[in-house]
Amino acid sequence: MKIKKILFSILTALVLIISIFLYMNRDKFVYVGSVDIIEVDCSKKVQILSEVLESDQRIRRSNDFIKFAKEDHRNQELVISIVEKCGMPTLKEVGQKQMDAIWLGLQHSTKEIRKKYFPQIEKAVESGDLSKQQYALMKDRILMDEGKPQTYGSQIEKGKLYKLDNPETVNERRKEMGMGPIEDYLKNFNIQFNPN
Repeated sequence: MKIKKILFSILTALVLIISIFLYMNRDKFVYVGSVDIIEVDCSKKVQILSEVLESDQRIRRSNDFIKFAKEDHRNQELVISIVEKCGMPTLKEVGQKQMDAIWLGLQHSTKEIRKKYFPQIEKAVESGDLSKQQYALMKDRILMDEGKPQTYGSQIEKGKLYKLDNPETVNERRKEMGMGPIEDYLKNFNIQFNPN
């Protein structure tokens, strides 16, 4: 009888530990399939990208992680399909909100997709179609994906500033990209900046 109670206690503890682990990592376990190029009507890219932007912002305010993953997946497919089938849009063809949708779709995608399309983001920044700040955020995310120190201090991991290259000069780099001081940015996350 005593052994049954011990086994039951161990089993209960394991179930609890596994449940907590799955809950804490829930966004990593929602698989919605590969991001594929789908059919898009290039003449409707303004409308499609407007819907992507609205969807991206709506799901970021939601707590429905399965819906979040599915909508993000759909947005990524739409953005990549527009870039592949219609070419990278410019501000002459679409508005700033639609350009922001392109950036968000790529920024919220997989590390492989971010890296693949980053040269097009760079060109869009050089031509003024996207901001230097958007460049900095994606560059830092790509560096983080690769396990390298970030440049601009935009990425937070597990409640802490992700490792930073040359922290003593980060504010100079941030200023060049139109970003405020890192100390102000980190206040949003209740993180105190320590350059050491």
